[in-house]
Amino acid sequence: MLFEQRRSLRRGTSLFMTAAAKGIVSMEFQYCLPVNLLFGRGKMDRIGKQTALFGRKALLVTGRHSTKKTGLLDKVREALENAGVESVLFDQVDQNPLTTTAYAGAKLARTSGCDVVVGVGGGSVMDAAKAIAFAALNAGDISDYIFGKKASDKALPIVLAPTTCGTGSEGNGFAVLSNPETHDKKSLRCNAIVAKASIIDPEWMTTMPQHILASVGFDALCHNMEAYISRIGQPMTRLLAAEGMRLAGKYLLRAYMDVSDTEAWDAIAWASTIGGMVIHTAGVTAPHGMEHPASGLRDIVHGKGLAALTPVVFEESIAGAPEKFADISRFLGGSDESDCVSRIRGLLDGLHLSTTLGEQGIGKDDVGWMTENCLKVSAAGIANHPVVFDAPAIRRIYLKAI
Repeated sequence: MLFEQRRSLRRGTSLFMTAAAKGIVSMEFQYCLPVNLLFGRGKMDRIGKQTALFGRKALLVTGRHSTKKTGLLDKVREALENAGVESVLFDQVDQNPLTTTAYAGAKLARTSGCDVVVGVGGGSVMDAAKAIAFAALNAGDISDYIFGKKASDKALPIVLAPTTCGTGSEGNGFAVLSNPETHDKKSLRCNAIVAKASIIDPEWMTTMPQHILASVGFDALCHNMEAYISRIGQPMTRLLAAEGMRLAGKYLLRAYMDVSDTEAWDAIAWASTIGGMVIHTAGVTAPHGMEHPASGLRDIVHGKGLAALTPVVFEESIAGAPEKFADISRFLGGSDESDCVSRIRGLLDGLHLSTTLGEQGIGKDDVGWMTENCLKVSAAGIANHPVVFDAPAIRRIYLKAI
């Protein structure tokens, strides 16, 4: 696989140079992402020693069921204990973590005297762990920090261990939260919540049910696609996103079809982490920007919301950056921008993930609120998109996706 990675990097460099020759890449940029990534099969054995570098009592954040059923939670607790780290369990994280979840976890961290936060689970768990680490040291309404009314560079140190290959939360400083009162779904963004160490062990992801892999894997692809087309992307993010798209395009279906395909699991785990890294700098665009109001309102599965929206959004976006959409198509096995959307739809069919917003519980009566909320919580993502949609266009796309 090493030779293939080198060859793909050369191809990514070639794409980047082609873009530069067309004058669409600025050669003046800054890239900073201070996270220690420990990647590879068997690396989870290091979670105890890594955590011990940052604290002696850990708040161990996880979901309600999966890590317990698979035995992963017991392994982490044992590894922490062997490294001399005491742990306190917080297992109240749901699929779309709430601001109230962050408050509850932060309170437990403070009252228990925890000095480090360990998140073990999918993207929701990692986002919750980061938000908890932030809320533990910052008083007040976390929404004030999310919407930029307040700022802080303080958080408890964080160690993350993803058990799914989707959000890439292990590689960025984002924590997406939903406010149960307003239904706003928006990310807390702060360098203080970039993990001190993230341990990405593909072996720990193979326990995912097939339908979960489909959903989170498509989310990972979307991160890379959106960073690639983002107006605020730059040479480093485009180069990384190109590799992330190539890996997801080639290996996601392979892992979906064969849980024993270790090469495929390695590839999509890395594609997921890359996706998280690139959106830290390049941000997301309209598909994520429009999905957040849907899952914030109706608590739908994020990957399914993206599956319903992405093809429809891209159909109305090709003219804004045809060269980039042509690249996306080729990474997915297509020819050029003309078959980009059909390649995405074909991938969704193969993953049994083709859906509509209507099938996810979104009705026409929800569109007015979602349109307004999209422009409230996702203004940056909408502005980053190659075609900047106004309110009537957003409303039209929502209705088309239903």
